[in-house]
Amino acid sequence: MNNPIIERLSALLVFIIALLTYSLTMEPTNSWWDCGEYIATAYKLQVGHPPGAPLFLLIANIFSHFSFGNVEKVALMINFMSALCSATTILFLFWTIKRIASKIAPKDSKNIANLSGIIGSLAYTFSDSFWFSAVEGEVYAMSSLFTAIVFWSIIRWEGEVDTNPKANKWLIFIAYLIGLSIGVHMLSLLVIPAIVLIYYF
Repeated sequence: MNNPIIERLSALLVFIIALLTYSLTMEPTNSWWDCGEYIATAYKLQVGHPPGAPLFLLIANIFSHFSFGNVEKVALMINFMSALCSATTILFLFWTIKRIASKIAPKDSKNIANLSGIIGSLAYTFSDSFWFSAVEGEVYAMSSLFTAIVFWSIIRWEGEVDTNPKANKWLIFIAYLIGLSIGVHMLSLLVIPAIVLIYYF
């Protein structure tokens, strides 16, 4: 049987593991590439390099205020924003994997889907490229979060479209998120072909 308490605890577990991992290993100040530019432009609300990342800069500016006037902590707070976005990405990845795995798992053993979600999301947590972007003030962590939410949303739509007359709200939500995500990075556009295929089939 599928136990919602176990699912919620599993989701919380992968989120906490990811957040602790990224928080304990994040950059204390600045990585020597675009991060310095993003941190400075977010803190001062200035214009970054083209094509720009206005939504990222606005949200990063909010996190920069948690330094409480200590300019030496501004970079740390913006780096923490990336760690938080990345941990939330892992949470949505867990939910996505679990939903897909539950379609494959036998009806009498839904905990297999839960275990699949834990293993898959934690494998991605500790993957080199994702971990690298999770610990510094760059756009990729927040962009990954948008991508994860968008794909999770189409999985939700697919699960509800035959039973819920209001299921198309997920498609509107997806369009809204993709529009917002362009203010961070164009990465979310890559998930559109997958969305089209799920909608088609």
